[in-house]
Amino acid sequence: METIQLILIGLGLLLGLVLVYLLLGTSSPDKESQRRLRNLRIRHSDNPEEKVESQLKKAIAARRPKRHHAAGQSSRLKALELRLQRTGKGWSLQQYFYASGGLALVVMLLTYFESGAFLLSLLLGVLIGAGLPHMAVGYFINKRVTDFIVKFPDGIDLIVRGLRAGLPVAETLTLISHEIPGAVGEEFRAVSERIRIGRTMEEALQETATKLALPEFQFFVITLAIQRETGGNLSETLKNLSDVLRKRSQMKLKIKAMSSEAKASAYIIGALPFLVFAMLMTLNPEYMTGFFTDDRLILTGLGGLTWMGLGVFIMSKMVRFEI
Repeated sequence: METIQLILIGLGLLLGLVLVYLLLGTSSPDKESQRRLRNLRIRHSDNPEEKVESQLKKAIAARRPKRHHAAGQSSRLKALELRLQRTGKGWSLQQYFYASGGLALVVMLLTYFESGAFLLSLLLGVLIGAGLPHMAVGYFINKRVTDFIVKFPDGIDLIVRGLRAGLPVAETLTLISHEIPGAVGEEFRAVSERIRIGRTMEEALQETATKLALPEFQFFVITLAIQRETGGNLSETLKNLSDVLRKRSQMKLKIKAMSSEAKASAYIIGALPFLVFAMLMTLNPEYMTGFFTDDRLILTGLGGLTWMGLGVFIMSKMVRFEI
């Protein structure tokens, strides 16, 4: 089988997976129209409860990754730049692209010198060069988000104690940046710096909320905004918010413990084919070398990897729960 035929078959498989995802992942036109009408009705409603409910729904929806259907190249670059900012490492787009390109080139050259299969080398280079940095960025984002969620209720309690002592809200935000280490202190330090250079507190907090895309922090921003419009005891409201966030964290830990068995099974099932392949490659290298040199076996391996990737994706969706 010629190389061009392999490429066309691979593109056909990829197109089929994209079509399946679009058919199963998108909402129906009727549901979409009903959602728009409901949002329009809430937007023009004078009922404050409906407005608060709308804000809370927006906060919950903020955790979902944003799609860029018709977005241009600049929009995708901004989304990638925002992901890099969420890591807290100070990485730039240039460093990310250099790391991805260098990793792809090294993997492609090593695979080509070892097997001599150009198509397989190119595929592995592109997959590892694009996937591994993306996974690393996601790991650091999740690590920083977890640290923020754990320490954020303590920061709110610090605001409550400052308000009860008579300090203004802006001063309590500065106090958090000095007293609480980690991601919480860094983000509130950035908020304090924006307020210091003339930005309003709402704008500074909303910019951080957009960057973090966390419903917990969006709840905090909404609470401050509603209190400024309606008045009331802000310290008591923030105290209740702190209790709610702690209960959310406890619920996440319970769900993580209950779903750990299913996740372990998914990890074992997903890793078993690769372990068997590595074992056979160690015991009988000549028998398994055909997967790197024979076009038919390369095509078979690519098809198997595609369907395995689809199965792992479905299993990961089944064991992932939203709160």
